[in-house]
Amino acid sequence: MSALTVVQVGYGVTTQDLGRPGLSDMGLGAAGPADRGSAALANRMVGNRPHAAVLEALLGSVALRTDAHVVAAVTGAPCPVSIERADGRVRGAAAYEVLLLEPGDTLRVGLPKDRLRAYVAVRGGIAVEPVLGSRSWDSLAQLGPAPLSAGDVLPVGPAVRGATATTDGRATAGDGLGVGPWPVVDAVPPPLLPRPGDPVVLDVVPGPRDDWFTPDWRATLTGQDFHVTPDSDRVGVRTTADASLVRAVTRELPSEGVETGSLQVPPAGFPVLFLADHPVTGGYPVVAVLTPESVDRAAQLRPGDTLRFRIAR
Repeated sequence: MSALTVVQVGYGVTTQDLGRPGLSDMGLGAAGPADRGSAALANRMVGNRPHAAVLEALLGSVALRTDAHVVAAVTGAPCPVSIERADGRVRGAAAYEVLLLEPGDTLRVGLPKDRLRAYVAVRGGIAVEPVLGSRSWDSLAQLGPAPLSAGDVLPVGPAVRGATATTDGRATAGDGLGVGPWPVVDAVPPPLLPRPGDPVVLDVVPGPRDDWFTPDWRATLTGQDFHVTPDSDRVGVRTTADASLVRAVTRELPSEGVETGSLQVPPAGFPVLFLADHPVTGGYPVVAVLTPESVDRAAQLRPGDTLRFRIAR
């Protein structure tokens, strides 16, 4: 089995797969990638099945040395990417490209200018030992394979044949026995980002507790800029703004189940946007829920970023 050695870790790197849904009766959330779309894209680019584990790197800043031929891809935050040969020579590479690594190569992912989380996939997936059926690190429950440290050795799983490509680049179906020698694509377009200074727009669906707020809650939520506070993490994006949401119902709300993307409103009146490691229950009312695409956008917000909410049609 091939392996990757962690040469450098910057702001924090964890292993994430599709998570461990269905364990809320044990008080455990699903975890998984904060930006599921970017993680899924990385897996598709290298020919993995959806459940393969990837690396989630906060602000990029990770370096991995391979001992075998490896197919890799980096998505999410648009990080600078390079491949360093064993003799020290460096060849160009980029995020959102399929990368072909040779034994002794070091894949270096640098600090992005914007967005927060990068995803590194390798063909075969990161094959660390699962915990309760998942290779996801849950920062709230402190459960799963531990965050990476320099010197860690990460096994790479056996590749599973999906689609391969012919020598002229045309995609063809695999036979289910292994992996083809060519990726289906060599690059994909990076996502469109807001212009510098423009707020990130997040779509929400009202409820389930929007009736716990005064009738002007929609205008308050959608009519002003919100800003991401420094205490945001994989549990949730915490926000502040000029005007807070005002409760119409002031009695205590019994704890109830909450979903990823919920906008829970604590007493200060500024929403907390629940991400992958959110608690399974909450005692503050949820005024609205992000659409799945907006959850991914929220997962890429940095402290200080500006966002606006929009009611989904």
